[in-house]
Amino acid sequence: MNPTELGTKYDKIAQWWHDRHHNSAYGVSQFKRAIAMAEKGGKALDVGCGAGGRFVRILQEHAFSVTGLDVSKEMVHLARKNHSEHQFIHQDICTWETSERFDFIVAWDSIFHLPLAMQKPVISKLCSLLTSGGVLIYSFGDGEGDHTDTWHDDTFYYSSIGIEQNVQCLMEHGLALRHLELDQYPQNHVYVIAQRDPPK
Repeated sequence: MNPTELGTKYDKIAQWWHDRHHNSAYGVSQFKRAIAMAEKGGKALDVGCGAGGRFVRILQEHAFSVTGLDVSKEMVHLARKNHSEHQFIHQDICTWETSERFDFIVAWDSIFHLPLAMQKPVISKLCSLLTSGGVLIYSFGDGEGDHTDTWHDDTFYYSSIGIEQNVQCLMEHGLALRHLELDQYPQNHVYVIAQRDPPK
């Protein structure tokens, strides 16, 4: 599924997503576990930021300035309305380029929509965007491969390189594994927290 098509699908449910997740507790305990490992303040990147909401507010509480990225124009529009003091960009993480580096990066329930062939390149990109001591949290499926599923009367694409290859990719790029959990077991949802160690 190409990013334009995915963005259009999320455009259709953007308001529903905003209403459901703006103040929800979904993912918050996992997110707080990660942010507790980061230095307070600095720059944060939210990949697949949606309409903003709970994660952006927690980042604000920890004195981060936020850059959000999403393939849905409507999601970005809502995020800008909700958090006008931060930057939200309508872009695809696969092709987005920046000279900035970030102290905290989150990709919660977003990169599992990428084409399977883009999983490793994007995870590598996220690793490269971290500052020394920076923290990365993202979620993925525990199995290898790709599939489609029906949600909101539409078809969505999902892919994953699995637990072992995700961990290997992080370690190859100099990150230390801090936490990994199948947090919605028996569903195949995994989240990982990794950190780029500061130089000795």
